[in-house]
Amino acid sequence: MAKQNNTNSEQSLTKKIWNLADVIAAAGVGFTDYITQLTYLLFLKMDFEKTELGFPTSIPEGCAWSNLVNLDGLDLLHQYESILDTLSKKDDLIGSIFTKAQNKIQQPVLLKRVISLIGEENWLSMDGDLKGSIYENILEKNGQDKKSGAGQYFTPRALINAMVDVTRPKITETVCDPACGTGGFLLAAFDYMKKQSKDRDKLQFLRSEALHGNDITPLVVTLASMNLYLHGIGTEHSPIHCQDSLERSPDKLVDVVLANPPFGTRPAGSTNISAMRDDLYVTTSNNQLNFLQHIMLMLKNGGRAAIVLPDNVLFEGGAGENLRKKLLTDFDLHTILRLPTGIFYANGVKANVMFFTKGAKIKDVWYYDYRTGIKHTLATNPIQRHHLDDFVNCYQNRTETWSAKNPNGRWRKFSSEEIFARDKTSLDITWLKNGEDTVDYSLAELMTMMETKSQNILSAVNSLKEIIGNIEEN
Repeated sequence: MAKQNNTNSEQSLTKKIWNLADVIAAAGVGFTDYITQLTYLLFLKMDFEKTELGFPTSIPEGCAWSNLVNLDGLDLLHQYESILDTLSKKDDLIGSIFTKAQNKIQQPVLLKRVISLIGEENWLSMDGDLKGSIYENILEKNGQDKKSGAGQYFTPRALINAMVDVTRPKITETVCDPACGTGGFLLAAFDYMKKQSKDRDKLQFLRSEALHGNDITPLVVTLASMNLYLHGIGTEHSPIHCQDSLERSPDKLVDVVLANPPFGTRPAGSTNISAMRDDLYVTTSNNQLNFLQHIMLMLKNGGRAAIVLPDNVLFEGGAGENLRKKLLTDFDLHTILRLPTGIFYANGVKANVMFFTKGAKIKDVWYYDYRTGIKHTLATNPIQRHHLDDFVNCYQNRTETWSAKNPNGRWRKFSSEEIFARDKTSLDITWLKNGEDTVDYSLAELMTMMETKSQNILSAVNSLKEIIGNIEEN
């Protein structure tokens, strides 16, 4: 009965928060900006609830919830903006949550409505899993909204959970996501690890030291820090840092890396990675290859990684080929899960999950083809965890389902000799032929795909122009 009540409360409060988002959106405040302000105010309210129970506060004088709740009009607006400015300069958990904080709700009456909504609930006494789930649901709904543009930060939960289930992080291990978005991989790892022991020291290590994440976007650092904080992780110092992981060599080696690094080119104005680092295996401007080699470097000997990467990493020549040879020589790239289109918020993305261990000798590369003949769309058939049950079972049992008698088996191994003999050491292998990659997209999804492809082409043309311009200048 308690679980049912939690579910009802979660749905009710999520709906209430999202309904207010619609009201505020009509006044020109985007969903993502609204959720960010919600995050700031939620933290202040929970801190206020702690002080009412006699706990000390780290919030500076004049910046507390009580300094806001009784104000109206321009007084409210000015006080709120002053609070954000002060808290953004802190260097602890507060500083992480209020990273480069700015007010995006300029109409006092709407800001007052958000404050009133948060003030109606007692968040501190709310079950940790419940308030964490409410926040995650809001983040996921925001990601599904195409207008918000927040989908780029999301990996489907079903895929995340399957990756964690087979990677099997231990409660005594360290786990990192160098491009963590809103913290989905770290939270899934936490949920998996916390069930392994009731030992107080191990649980304390898990909550305060085991998990680490970086993201380059201040907004995302705010959302991820709050997401973990609501689950009881990093309550003193956030494990999430606002930094470009690629700019520096890893300062600490970790046991497990779980990640879905950003696809495409690095943001305009970003630093030249190759010029800043001398520890990389290959020199390239390819964002995915740079994240792959950064992750290879940050693993301890025997460390494990599960990374979502686009198809081009499997077959690209030059630096791509050299990096694959390194991966196949000094690492055990033991498994590749081939993913279908239609599971990511960015349409048309062809991706894979690469699973490897550092320092082990490769014998075979096992492939699971969950692409050929698979149809998923976000609207009508979103991927769910049970869709990946067969992959998880195959991963754990290591018995081929493909054979000459069963050419449609999705689980097949290739020897390291076969891989090295392929042109450019290509890992881009398929063998199934039944209705490959046919997906029934809606008109809206097709239009979005066309728009995305057009933007990619424009970006490539602009990059080419820049290269040609540099050549002509020289």
